[in-house]
Amino acid sequence: MAIESIDIELCNGCGICEQTCTEDVIRIDIVKEKAVIQYPQDCRSCALCEYECPQDAIYVSPTRTVVL
Repeated sequence: MAIESIDIELCNGCGICEQTCTEDVIRIDIVKEKAVIQYPQDCRSCALCEYECPQDAIYVSPTRTVVL
């Protein structure tokens, strides 16, 4: 998995990560109003979410683990 974590303590639910994710991996939980990793298997390690997060709440691994 490329996207490894979203720190819910740092996340302010702004939705920038959800908007920048080209693979629809991240969603905003409507109850908690925080970002969640919805489809981790679809992450392509582009790290746009990590770079664009104003709270530095997202960590994307620089390598992608492929499960065969």
